[in-house]
Amino acid sequence: MSVKALSKSVRMSPRKVGVVAALVRGRTVADALTILENTPRRSALAVKNTVKSAKANAEHNHGYKPDTLVITEISVTPGPRFKRYRPAARGRALPFERKTSHIRVVVDGERRVSKKASTKAIEPAKETK
Repeated sequence: MSVKALSKSVRMSPRKVGVVAALVRGRTVADALTILENTPRRSALAVKNTVKSAKANAEHNHGYKPDTLVITEISVTPGPRFKRYRPAARGRALPFERKTSHIRVVVDGERRVSKKASTKAIEPAKETK
């Protein structure tokens, strides 16, 4: 079973975020975080935070070993657009859109062995007076 993390409405263009996402697609989480820390693009921070979130979800919520996690899927889709206006010559206003992105990271790896409860019978507490 794979574990996912989503970052919605990130205030960056999907085209720019997609370039950074392509750098880490199919890599281990440890390699991806190293690559993203050394990538000199603004969108690398948003992708790094989403990968860290997926790693934390896998470790704490689903019991995966952190060393075995691999990014199986990373996708960037367009989010809602903010419509704005820019001043132009002769008192006009020209429309433009501020684009946003949704970043989805799916990781998979080896599960940690669950600890079983001991099979010893629990002795009832002795009453003291």
